[in-house]
Amino acid sequence: MGFLISFAKADAELEDELAKGTCILDSQYVKKLFTMQDIADQTTEEGQDFVYSNTIAKDMAGQYSLYFVNCVEHSAVSFDITVELYNHMEGGKKDYLSAGEKPLPTLYFLCFCAFVAMGCAWAWNLHTSRNTQPGSVQKIHLLMLLLVMMKALTVLCQALMFHSRRVKGDADGWNIAYYFFTSVRGLMLFTVVVLIGTGWSFLKPFLNEREKNVLMIVIPMQVFANIATIVLDDNGVALAGWLEWRDLFHLLDIACCCAILFPIVWSIKHLREAALTDGKKVRNMNKLILFRQFYVMVVAYIYFTRIIVYLLKQTMAYNMTWLADLASEAATMCFYCVTGYMFRPIPDNPYLHLNEDELDEESIEMYVEEGRSV
Repeated sequence: MGFLISFAKADAELEDELAKGTCILDSQYVKKLFTMQDIADQTTEEGQDFVYSNTIAKDMAGQYSLYFVNCVEHSAVSFDITVELYNHMEGGKKDYLSAGEKPLPTLYFLCFCAFVAMGCAWAWNLHTSRNTQPGSVQKIHLLMLLLVMMKALTVLCQALMFHSRRVKGDADGWNIAYYFFTSVRGLMLFTVVVLIGTGWSFLKPFLNEREKNVLMIVIPMQVFANIATIVLDDNGVALAGWLEWRDLFHLLDIACCCAILFPIVWSIKHLREAALTDGKKVRNMNKLILFRQFYVMVVAYIYFTRIIVYLLKQTMAYNMTWLADLASEAATMCFYCVTGYMFRPIPDNPYLHLNEDELDEESIEMYVEEGRSV
């Protein structure tokens, strides 16, 4: 039993050793600090505190993790420990953030300002459109506004969380607020994408049974995957099977992201078939082009934020990992802006306009599909 620190670049090797059941306390990829036997040898009196200090030289700078390892099978150990991990700043102050996290408080605060500005601009656009172009503002536009506000609150909580960690070494409760808002934001994001993909409020004012099933299955699974990932990250590798559960929930998250593409594919298929109908070919072709563009954009956003950002974080230098967070937030801003522009409230927009004949045909189709499912 003992404590060790590992270099971030050696995480893959350590994961392999853990999967094989090897005791990583004696691994060549770690630096052993002290063992429980060392504590017993240096504390001669009962109740005496053991104090240990370790400084990493500048030429060995990097991202390190601290672990307690128990390699004795069927044994348990209990102790109270206080850990301080920090970088020295000018003037003797302590910075409890890693080198790669130092810019994050400023980065997330600037993102908060940007998302608030986006939300205000969208709200003003909706207000102006409602007054000057009656009927152009749909329910989905209000959900899109709520999504932007949830995202703004999420990055604000992240900014305050990292600032508190930098100053005090503790999140001071802001992590709880972040977990709440990021869960709500994830729920809102998937809901908005699915509703846009089905054409709800744009092409038709209802959802058929198949589209309702996607909402009822995918959205709860996505929320569950987000909450489970948060819990795993908080507990770290101390949990049994942590590595397997982490990979499982990451795969579940990607699967949910892929599942929301099905409503968009269904809308594209329906519009392609409708484009062959005489009298509505131009309008349906315009809608088809729009939903194809939206499909490509959603695929690109999922691929970038779930895979490219992860690879950036794993391959960047230890003091540049914040660039992965910057890339993720920049991609999210672009996705929100382009989606808002494509589906903005314009009454004569050929993509969003629905005449009486089309509404009747869509309603008949919905009732037929529901009748078949009974």
